[in-house]
Amino acid sequence: MKLEEIGFYTLSDERANNTNGYSTSLKRCELILTGLCNFKCPYCRGSRTDEDLPLSKAFEILDLWISEGLENVRFSGGEPTMYKHLPTLVEYCKMNKVKRIAVSTNGSASMKYYKKLIDLGVNDFSISLDACCSTFGDKMAGIEGAWERVIDNIKKISKLTYVTVGVVFTKETLQELPKTIEFASNLGVADIRIISSAQDNINFKEFNKIDKKIINKHPILRYRINNFKKQRNVRGITRKDSRRCHLVKDDMAIEGNKHYPCIIHLRETKKPIGSVGKNMRKERLEWFKKHDCHKDPVCKKNCLDVCVDYNNKAEGKMAP
Repeated sequence: MKLEEIGFYTLSDERANNTNGYSTSLKRCELILTGLCNFKCPYCRGSRTDEDLPLSKAFEILDLWISEGLENVRFSGGEPTMYKHLPTLVEYCKMNKVKRIAVSTNGSASMKYYKKLIDLGVNDFSISLDACCSTFGDKMAGIEGAWERVIDNIKKISKLTYVTVGVVFTKETLQELPKTIEFASNLGVADIRIISSAQDNINFKEFNKIDKKIINKHPILRYRINNFKKQRNVRGITRKDSRRCHLVKDDMAIEGNKHYPCIIHLRETKKPIGSVGKNMRKERLEWFKKHDCHKDPVCKKNCLDVCVDYNNKAEGKMAP
């Protein structure tokens, strides 16, 4: 399989085959804007802080990334739509010719606000959808009445730009997953990213209950279902997989004044690679040379299947 066939637009065979620490472009970078969130999802790892990122620091980070040829940026949190400067940052990225401007959101902001973000340059929304009915949806969000607004927004935003929904399943919601997938597909989204919670890290065995037309309609969903058929979980690496993380060379996750190997390391409250500054690329390359994913419990347990396949491709160990 070519990496392009998985469905994540930042991953490609060309990127994997030509990755190096001195690349003129940063392929994908994620910035935590705030730790604040109006939901209380039970599985959420959240942020390390409830504070907002100062606007001056956000501009500093973006300027450093843009100087390195930033191609794709993702704003997340917490809930990034609660960060009052988000429209300003989106407009700044658009002005500086960033190709993809993504926002990870719980979908609860007003449609007027989401439309404003689209007009300013956002062309990718990742929205959480963990249930197929309002009662359970509100329970997963931890907020009564949230589900209806989220569903209405997903329908409307999907007509305007690229939308994927992230369906986090737990032991409690596993049996409802086929219904949730079917429901999500009917909302008009481009793709569906099913993923087990970090706490559970379980397989999904009821894929035969999902209409094949729905599976084939969504590349990321199809990729994950095919992995489940092979008894491969979303998370985790095996002894045959690459010991090195090539993504760290042209990918970045930042919270506050620190840059981390990836968003999973950040969420799992592990140590950062270093501080924000002009030496970040160099520091990340040095980390890459010394780090052994097989000896890192976060990598070993939680590295996502797409990242594992990318690193294997870059390492030349095996074709994904």
